[in-house]
Amino acid sequence: MTDTPDPDQPEFPALSDAELRETVDLMATAVASMSNRIDGLTKAANRQIEVSTEARIAAFAARDQTNPKKYGELVGATIDGKINDNLVRMGQMCVDLFEASNRAQDALKKAEEDKSAALRQVWEREQKAERLKSRLPWFGLGAVVLALVLTIALPRFLASNASTCAVLGAAWAATTEGVNACVFYQP
Repeated sequence: MTDTPDPDQPEFPALSDAELRETVDLMATAVASMSNRIDGLTKAANRQIEVSTEARIAAFAARDQTNPKKYGELVGATIDGKINDNLVRMGQMCVDLFEASNRAQDALKKAEEDKSAALRQVWEREQKAERLKSRLPWFGLGAVVLALVLTIALPRFLASNASTCAVLGAAWAATTEGVNACVFYQP
């Protein structure tokens, strides 16, 4: 063996212990995965064997059912036992379905009445809102007039007696003409 690398082969450095461990771990994982797949295939093969056995049993049963004597006995037993019971159950189901249909119709009628009542209430509320909207400008005008009146009248009212004059921070004093007035002194 020579130390010169082959020109067709790329040169790879030797793997470290950690890299070797990682490579061995990856190989172990791959082997475990393959083992699991083989186990799955074995289960699938076993299932196919079971299915073929069941098919064979079903074929023997079908052969027995094609026997006219056995088939006639089977039909007779079915008519005697099962059909009568099924007819009784079907009759009861018809009664139950009719009752359920009546209950459903009643529920639908009630739901329609509730819907109509709800729509009527919504319509009435919308009418109230429209009436309020038409009155809203008058309310606004009234508020503006009230604000103007209070702007003019409130200070005169507050300044008309001694206790409210003190609240405003002014002094109640007599004028030179002998009339009491609310006076504001500036420092």
